[in-house]
Amino acid sequence: METSMWRALIYLVGIMAFAGVNAAWLGWCERKGAARIQRRIGPCEAGFAGLLQPLADGLKLLSKQLLVPQGVDGIVFRVAPVLAMIPAITSMVVIPFSDNIGARAMELSVLLLFALASIGMMAILLGGWASGNKYAIISAARSVSQNLAYEIPMLLTVITVVLISGSMNLREIAIDQQGGFWHWNIFRLENGHFLTMWISFIIFFICSVAETNRAPFDMAEAESELVAGFMTEYGSMGFGLFMMGEYLNIVVGACLTATLFLGGWDCPFGLTPGIWWFLLKIYILIFTFIWIRWTYPRTQIYRLLNLSWKILIPFSLVNLLITAALIKVF
Repeated sequence: METSMWRALIYLVGIMAFAGVNAAWLGWCERKGAARIQRRIGPCEAGFAGLLQPLADGLKLLSKQLLVPQGVDGIVFRVAPVLAMIPAITSMVVIPFSDNIGARAMELSVLLLFALASIGMMAILLGGWASGNKYAIISAARSVSQNLAYEIPMLLTVITVVLISGSMNLREIAIDQQGGFWHWNIFRLENGHFLTMWISFIIFFICSVAETNRAPFDMAEAESELVAGFMTEYGSMGFGLFMMGEYLNIVVGACLTATLFLGGWDCPFGLTPGIWWFLLKIYILIFTFIWIRWTYPRTQIYRLLNLSWKILIPFSLVNLLITAALIKVF
């Protein structure tokens, strides 16, 4: 009992530290990455290469007063930023970082992550609706339509992984891919699954970018159209919690992608697996998120929805049927 309590406490502190460090310094990485892509300098004043800039920004946000505009729903307005953070942190409880590092192994951990992602979407909806601002309300409506459209193909591609692995436990899915590069789901060669799994990976990654409201899918925050979208009326730590939730969702999306398709903590060359391989994979994926945001322009909301309903959903359905047929045949 005592060992279990200390284990839970250690994992709680570890998850909070991991979430805080990523939420703070991924902002610095994005600003530096954007500057590099656009041939600028980026943060450079606070500390060496601007490494202390996240601390300075955090102190500035903490020192500001949270103002609640007149005519808004005060309770929902205050709850929405917290609701954006909690699901992202809770999701890390079921993510297996290695064979023996994970807060909690659950049989339905994949299903839990998608349920928590839906709660995160509700935070954007409530924040926009409670603000009473026309730009925020338009942003909330866009966010709901976008997340609804892209959760369907994402779930369909996850079902293909569940069919092959025979489990909805993230740890078991990662263990099923151990043994080197060609055992990963994205390159799986057994029983012809290579024909379907790389398509599943592409669809899943596109949906991950859309689910985290990242460019070119940032319709909910389109600054050139909606000021700041659902965050227009937020300042101080209300705005800070929304931004931290966004970066934590990126981390969760990268962790889920690495676990489902890239072997989890497995080494690509058949060497000793470990947590360092898992961290390397997720940060390469996060860098890809940043690279895409500052490389491709924002698209229109109608084209974004058409991409999901007319292309990704039909492809994911056909991909699922082919995967099921291959499993039945072989």
